[in-house]
Amino acid sequence: MIVIAGLGNIGNEYTNTRHNIGFMCVDKIKQDYNFPDFKEKPKYLYTKKTINGTEVVLIKPTTYMNLSGEALLSICTFYKVPSSNVIVIHDDLDLETGRIKIKQGGGNGGHNGLKSIDKAIGPNYHRIRIGINHPRNLSQKIEVSDYVLGRFSPTEKEEIEKSINIISDDLEEIISKNV
Repeated sequence: MIVIAGLGNIGNEYTNTRHNIGFMCVDKIKQDYNFPDFKEKPKYLYTKKTINGTEVVLIKPTTYMNLSGEALLSICTFYKVPSSNVIVIHDDLDLETGRIKIKQGGGNGGHNGLKSIDKAIGPNYHRIRIGINHPRNLSQKIEVSDYVLGRFSPTEKEEIEKSINIISDDLEEIISKNV
């Protein structure tokens, strides 16, 4: 079994914000692979389906970003899934908009959702990082917290949608290589 967690924040005010890339990607995977509707647990929304013989659980933590680890710990404990079978999809300020990087383990780069996950299940999970750029690279005088909770420009949205489509299109390969 693999758990794929898309990080984000619950609520309409966070829809289509940079910090909700993980939610957006999980929603696209759910749609493209015809997963059933999400069901609600105390700390996350989830749906599951078998893809090429592997049971895949998609989750969206409902704990808000900074407590994402609580949701991962809860589902990993329930299904007895090791952290090495977890894939976390999240935004990354250190990558240019739309750039994708996949790796296992590593630091949290100051990302509060990853800090929470590291504390809850350790750092040995897989990460799919989607770049959102950093406001300093855009010559914007804006706080990072305001930037990540801001909405995409039309150009950024187009780049992000391409990235999300690539991840969804390549999901079977990602699963086979990472677990």
